[in-house]
Amino acid sequence: MIRTAIVALGGNVGDVAGRMRTALAELGATRASRLYRSRPMYLTDQPPFLNAVALVPTAEGPLDFLRRLKAAEAAAGRIARERNGPRELDLDLVALDDLVVEGSDLVLPHPRLAERRFVLLPLVDLLPFWSHPATGDGVNDLLRRTADQADDLEPLPDALLQVPSPRPVR
Repeated sequence: MIRTAIVALGGNVGDVAGRMRTALAELGATRASRLYRSRPMYLTDQPPFLNAVALVPTAEGPLDFLRRLKAAEAAAGRIARERNGPRELDLDLVALDDLVVEGSDLVLPHPRLAERRFVLLPLVDLLPFWSHPATGDGVNDLLRRTADQADDLEPLPDALLQVPSPRPVR
């Protein structure tokens, strides 16, 4: 069974957009939002972030797909630092179709989705009618609740995140 994963991408160290493009190609993403520049949210003494959201088809279960995201981060050169600190590439599994998971290793949809305008606004780009599978809240309603963060996010209309064609297998 093929499911659609909603993946949030972010980073603020080095060539973040380039790392995002590479990761999206390796993951087989089918669509991606435009890029947004955002102020850091939790640990504020660091450079601004680039953020986007992508759709990735997968036949994997949630934990296996999450492991694949973490492997893509490592392949992109992510260095372990303090929580919410600078990062080369961050890939978060936001949702996987309408699955609701409450596990010790994974919670779906992402437990902090409703507070993250830097995820919600790019998600509206891709899926303006998406609803949270656990609460039924529409993505636009969730976005309105983050209106206090509106000045923290800047769309980059001339820097759309293009999903490159997958690399040929040799």
